[in-house]
Amino acid sequence: MTFAGTATLTSAPSPLAGAHGATPDNSPDEARVAPADIAVGVVIGRASEYFDFFVFGIASVLVFPAVFFPFADRLNGTLYAFALLALAFVARPIGTLAGMAIQRHFSRSVKLTVALLLLGSSTVGIALLPGFAKAGMLAVTLLTVCRLGQGLALGASWDGLPSLLALNAPPGRRGWYAMLGQLGAPLGFLVACGVFAYLWANLSPADFLDWGWRYPFFAAFAINVVALFARLRLVVTHEYERQLEAHELEPCDVRELVSAQGSNVVIGAFAALASYALFHLVTVFPLSWVALYSQQEIAQFLRVELAGAVLGALAMPVSGWLADRIGRRRTLGALAIAIGAFSLATPWLLGGGDAGQNLFILVGFVLLGLSYGQAAGAMASNFQPRFRYLGAALSTDLAWLIGAAFAPLVALGLSARFGLGAVSLYLLSGAVCTLVALHTHQLLQQRD
Repeated sequence: MTFAGTATLTSAPSPLAGAHGATPDNSPDEARVAPADIAVGVVIGRASEYFDFFVFGIASVLVFPAVFFPFADRLNGTLYAFALLALAFVARPIGTLAGMAIQRHFSRSVKLTVALLLLGSSTVGIALLPGFAKAGMLAVTLLTVCRLGQGLALGASWDGLPSLLALNAPPGRRGWYAMLGQLGAPLGFLVACGVFAYLWANLSPADFLDWGWRYPFFAAFAINVVALFARLRLVVTHEYERQLEAHELEPCDVRELVSAQGSNVVIGAFAALASYALFHLVTVFPLSWVALYSQQEIAQFLRVELAGAVLGALAMPVSGWLADRIGRRRTLGALAIAIGAFSLATPWLLGGGDAGQNLFILVGFVLLGLSYGQAAGAMASNFQPRFRYLGAALSTDLAWLIGAAFAPLVALGLSARFGLGAVSLYLLSGAVCTLVALHTHQLLQQRD
């Protein structure tokens, strides 16, 4: 698999030809964007967004309880930080709708520029905030505003690249192409976790909490600049716009979408719920559990999470291969069952000392890579063409909100009070919701 490529002209039919079969032979002005170019924009764009979010997630455990919530004990300070973590996912659908309005009145490139500048400035703004010791509740308020800005920006940054890549995939390769956009998650986590692991291992605790933790947030701005140009390089081209228009990947009226195909938005969100529930229960929650209740060194556990992220990234191409052979619905169903089985082992793994915790991370990341690789837009093909652009965005937003937003908060709060069995039930409920949604989708298809 290669990601290098350029926009090219060709006389041969291609899966990326326009809806009416336009090629250079029958339309001399129709240049097309190469699939590799789209893949580069998708991977870089998503990796930068996930980096921003994982920096906040890791800091919610290692930094924010001491810097912004020193008035609370360590457990409650972490819960407060996790509550702010969830706020971005609450704001995300609002950002999606606001971004669609900007796109309708201006252009897709203007929307993307505004969204990524807001994301980068919100993230770097966190690095400049005073702590509670200097600013009191004003510091917490400003942190909340920046987190809401991240959520609004992530929703508004929907560019249609993953949908275009999946819809125009060669025959029998749709699962593979759908997986590419998801690679940004383990790559973003790998960079964010690596930066924090380096700082944690090489700074004194006082220096880390005073100034060291701010560097990952500064780095996010630079990464967002690179991502902005990588995506604008495609978005501003006429070839890209023509392909989107050919597939009707343009904003529609949200009321019309809800009225005509609102059920597909809900089913699409719940069909991937097992993967989204697992997402933060593997990446963020275990770090909080280890920090609060384990004897394992944080530096060692961060290294294990780095290894897990590598395994997750390697598992994602496998998910594409699997989906192309047995179908995305069967892939999601089989992995929901696997996640349900994994959930039953959670208390024994996380409560089993260093070895059990490390195994939880490594196995969990493999399952996350396999399932999350096919999670985004799992039911996007069910939307009528003119509803697909907004429908896929909102179903993804809803999956994040229901499955992932409150997962660290709920898992840590319940496990601290009732034990790790509560985490099992939470994750198992996500697996059950996925299986019910997939079965409902099958019944609706049979009825139609």
